Amino acid sequence: VSFAYLVYASAWLKLHHPAAFLAALLNAQPMGFYSPRTLVADARRHGVVVRGADLNASAAKATLEPLAEGGFAVRLGLSAVRTIGEDLAERIAEGRPYATMADLVRRVGLSQAQVEALATAGAFGSIGLERREALWAAGAVAQARADRLPGVVVGAQAPRLPGMDPVELGAADLWATGLSPDSHPVQFVRGRLDALGAVPADALAAAAPGARVLVGGVVTHRQRPATAGGVTFLSLEDETGLINVICPPGVWARHRRVGRAASALLVRGRLERAEGVVNVVADQLRPLPVGVATRSRDFR
Repeated sequence: VSFAYLVYASAWLKLHHPAAFLAALLNAQPMGFYSPRTLVADARRHGVVVRGADLNASAAKATLEPLAEGGFAVRLGLSAVRTIGEDLAERIAEGRPYATMADLVRRVGLSQAQVEALATAGAFGSIGLERREALWAAGAVAQARADRLPGVVVGAQAPRLPGMDPVELGAADLWATGLSPDSHPVQFVRGRLDALGAVPADALAAAAPGARVLVGGVVTHRQRPATAGGVTFLSLEDETGLINVICPPGVWARHRRVGRAASALLVRGRLERAEGVVNVVADQLRPLPVGVATRSRDFR
């Protein structure tokens, strides 16, 4: 009864307050089966606006920001940025606002690696710096410590630099925070997948049971329960949803190297549908280059 109540309450919150539900899940990490990247991608598919970490807009943890059209967006917290951590994120948030990168370093005290992580995450957008500009300046402004005279930092003014393209922005987001607030790695190769005849996750429910299909996505999980008789289960994710893949022992033995090592896969197999659940029973696994590194949760 207790578990049923938790399930009902969670479903109600996700339906009626999806932004608050996502923010709460992000603030409760590490937890649960799904990574923050998958939680954010699912929330975005359900209409939630997610905004990246920002020096002057973010608190230490994820918060809600009102939208002009009503409702709320989720603003990622500074603690989501690698190397920052909760204690430092709290100190940064308490000192807002900041006028410059050097102002932040002087008042809070950051290492070069921490400044570079914030720059890669796009956290200096509110002070007018694109990511490449902020990365250029990171090494110089990291010297602007409290024990040095103000105004002596040189080399912080970046030359005119090209902005990052969408793939580079997605890669930067994933490196810096483990998730992307406004893109998915598979969307960048959707044209290639369409040319191969791959079926998106959200179209599998309309495919005929027993049909042979090709699907592609980043790997979110690899599992082999002790009670599964050697069957390996993969979860793939594309920009439209999640895909359940069943790998029989023989298929896994033939494709073990690719199945274990590739961060994204092309899977060909037979579609099966049982009690509303759609699975792809694999007969072939191939690597899918997506240009963006991702991590999966394997054999837990």
